[in-house]
Amino acid sequence: MNKPFTPQLVFFEPKALEYPLGQELKEKFEKMDVEIRYTTSHNQVRNLPGDTDFQRYRIAKSTLVVGIRKTLKFDTSKPSAEYAIPFATGCMGHCHYCYLQTTMGSKPYIRTYVNVDEILEAADQYMEERAPEITRFEASCTSDIVGLDHLTHTLKRAIEHFGKTDLGRLRFVTKFHYVDHLLDAKHNGKTRFRFSVNADYVIKNFEPGTSPLAKRIEAAGKVARAGYPLGFIVAPIYLHEGWEEGYYHMFERLDAELPMEARKDITFEFIQHRFTKPAKRVIEKNYPMTKLELDESARRYKWGKYGIGKYIYQKEEEEEIKSHLYSYMEKFFPHAKLEYFT
Repeated sequence: MNKPFTPQLVFFEPKALEYPLGQELKEKFEKMDVEIRYTTSHNQVRNLPGDTDFQRYRIAKSTLVVGIRKTLKFDTSKPSAEYAIPFATGCMGHCHYCYLQTTMGSKPYIRTYVNVDEILEAADQYMEERAPEITRFEASCTSDIVGLDHLTHTLKRAIEHFGKTDLGRLRFVTKFHYVDHLLDAKHNGKTRFRFSVNADYVIKNFEPGTSPLAKRIEAAGKVARAGYPLGFIVAPIYLHEGWEEGYYHMFERLDAELPMEARKDITFEFIQHRFTKPAKRVIEKNYPMTKLELDESARRYKWGKYGIGKYIYQKEEEEEIKSHLYSYMEKFFPHAKLEYFT
């Protein structure tokens, strides 16, 4: 995906136009000649064009609903942060393995919230409650916020907001390279800008609709030079033919791009490929031609906290993944911090 996201269809919820960002987006989409419709609530967004589930799913993924975030109670977001901060929901990427497919279920359209000040005020209250502890907020639990931010600039506002706080930290992760408008944000080192990276095989086969690895790495270099603390999520770590070389080559390319001054504070998060039974059903429906390996009998079952277990790699495969990726990280980024392996 080398062009920033433009929705094919935009819905506005009634109150969205009472906020400056709602008005601004309406004018922007009118100028871009995007079809605009109105809806009483995002739950009423039905009857999207398309003759088959497959077509409707694709049109939904390029539909944007502009609305209000009503619940200002934030979910927790372990292990990466204390809370998830909700600026948007849904994603324009088409990653075959993505867990959002099951959590979003029948509503794969993208939603952006225009009551940004209210969301940031709620974040300030959470910080006050936890003072004098630092409170970390994760902005990409339910969306790839960078993929949308060239339209809304919500993320930029949030970065500058947290830049002014003593006890707040913002973090998010992206698979997109549209970072130029964020480079001059006054972040004051309070936002960790993370990129999702993977072996070329995984990106080419399972991450359509996102930026290629070379573009993500180039964007990471820009972000590092803009002084942001940097992080990388290697996920999902997926066993395929030649995976050892694939991941080695990925680390090598990161090493070639990143300036020395950025390396004192880099984090990594490693997540092995996993799937649940419900996810497998949705993936096979939405991406019937996928090459994604989803054979329960080849995996081990790990119980989940909500009673839905997941299928992960066998213990010896997991150990092999660990030993290779740990050694690559140690070789190329000896000062980096591994936040977790799961």
